[in-house]
Amino acid sequence: MSLNEFLLHSDLVSRLLALALLALSVGSWVVMVWKWRLLARAGVDVRRSIAAFWQAPALHEAQQRVAQFDRDACMAPLLEATLLPVGGSLASAGDRHQQLTRVLRDALQGVVRRLQWGQVWLATAGSISPFLGLLGTVWGIFNALTGMADAGQLTIDKVAGPVGEALIMTAAGLAVAIPAVLGYNILGRKVNQIEAELEGFAHDLRGLLADSRD
Repeated sequence: MSLNEFLLHSDLVSRLLALALLALSVGSWVVMVWKWRLLARAGVDVRRSIAAFWQAPALHEAQQRVAQFDRDACMAPLLEATLLPVGGSLASAGDRHQQLTRVLRDALQGVVRRLQWGQVWLATAGSISPFLGLLGTVWGIFNALTGMADAGQLTIDKVAGPVGEALIMTAAGLAVAIPAVLGYNILGRKVNQIEAELEGFAHDLRGLLADSRD
């Protein structure tokens, strides 16, 4: 069945379900392509930035070297957080080690939230698309059987065609869900890898700055 035939023979509910699946599919592929490029570039930049930081002779020069590699601003928030002035507020309570722990944790969480953008869309598409496809199939079979019952003729050749057309919605739901689930898992793993590298750097940076201020 062609797309034109589907639109001509389907009702409003079937068309809305098909449009919803199409929107989920397009949105999922846009998110996956964009995030794959972002995370691939960010992963390389984070490794280069960490290496450049520790090879620098001084902290000020290390920040300048990091800025040359940190195209997606994954390292900059961590370094900038340690330079925030504290004093005269609850932020200055505790020793330097506790202050650095707090600001680096907040900065790291902000970076991770930005890297995780779009994951909710992929999870939603992967979870609801099969159910939308199944709903479209059930609705299509119901309409097909109702139409044939009104016509008063129920033969296998007249049942197989409409039912087979309705099952296309189930296949469409799976076609949307499977790439979205794979993308969610693969991209989530890359986010976790970058987060682990940033967390390790934040831990080492906290130890360096806390010891230098003692």
